[in-house]
Amino acid sequence: MALPRPLLAALLALCACAMARPAVSANVSITTCRSFCGNITVDYPFALRPGCGHAGFRDLLFCIDRVLMLHLPSGSYRVLDIDYAYRGLTLNDPAMSDCRAIDRSPGGRGNGFVVEPWRAPFLSPDPDNVFLLLGCRASSPLFQGFPDRHLPCRNVSGMGCGDYYGCPAWDDYYDGRRRPSGAAYGTAVPPECCAVSWGAIRSVNVSRLQCEGYSSAYSLAPVRAAEGAGGWAYGIRVAWELPEANRGFCGACRATGGVCGHDEGSHADLCLCGDWNSTSNCDSSSDSARSSAAAPGTAAASLFLAVLASGLTSFWWNL
Repeated sequence: MALPRPLLAALLALCACAMARPAVSANVSITTCRSFCGNITVDYPFALRPGCGHAGFRDLLFCIDRVLMLHLPSGSYRVLDIDYAYRGLTLNDPAMSDCRAIDRSPGGRGNGFVVEPWRAPFLSPDPDNVFLLLGCRASSPLFQGFPDRHLPCRNVSGMGCGDYYGCPAWDDYYDGRRRPSGAAYGTAVPPECCAVSWGAIRSVNVSRLQCEGYSSAYSLAPVRAAEGAGGWAYGIRVAWELPEANRGFCGACRATGGVCGHDEGSHADLCLCGDWNSTSNCDSSSDSARSSAAAPGTAAASLFLAVLASGLTSFWWNL
């Protein structure tokens, strides 16, 4: 038996509305944002999965064969530790010199440290981290055209080239030849070693600075190491910062059972609340970002069905 035309029209319209309703996005599961790589916990503001963590740290960490790696324009570094209490990461560059071995080449050895301009407000080496630039040419931007002056070269937190020259690695490197003196910069022009802080140059690009290599060390204690450079902690200590406004947002999100994340398109803060997301917290539903946009295929199909239903409705009414 054929359905009455008014009833059939109503059913078609109902189908179209049901198909055209906003679809719930494939949101990030809040149980997967906190993860592990080897023995290192990866938690906010960092993340290994898209949409988790703060947008300022997106596409930064990668877990490769249970080894946590950090990637920047200057290269890839192994992450040795993430200190959430003091907001610091400890990185290792395998091509970096230390007190046991000097690694230099005319083309430059090691990654140095270069961060993208948009990421710079969130991530930078700690003020107590010293970069020891080795074998830089007289024409290096470090010396600004004055190779007989050492304008940017300064001890950082009690660490500098004077102590670094005392490392046994220099004996092996020079292999009986005259090695640098214990004076801070020796008599070489330009100096064999130049100690700088991140704040002095804002970018440690070994090749651009025309240096043959570098070392990096950091201090976590205010007391100078009694054994000199042999007692330094070698690596790159990096500090991170979050915008002040984000701290209140993330606190409110967590207080309501959510996990702090971000929108992959706009990079705005999101509170991940299980099967939906919110721009404030999980107790708020009025401003929830329940995937305002359906998938392109679903949206197109919904539009097609709505137009089809409208056309069929007109057709039947005109029969």
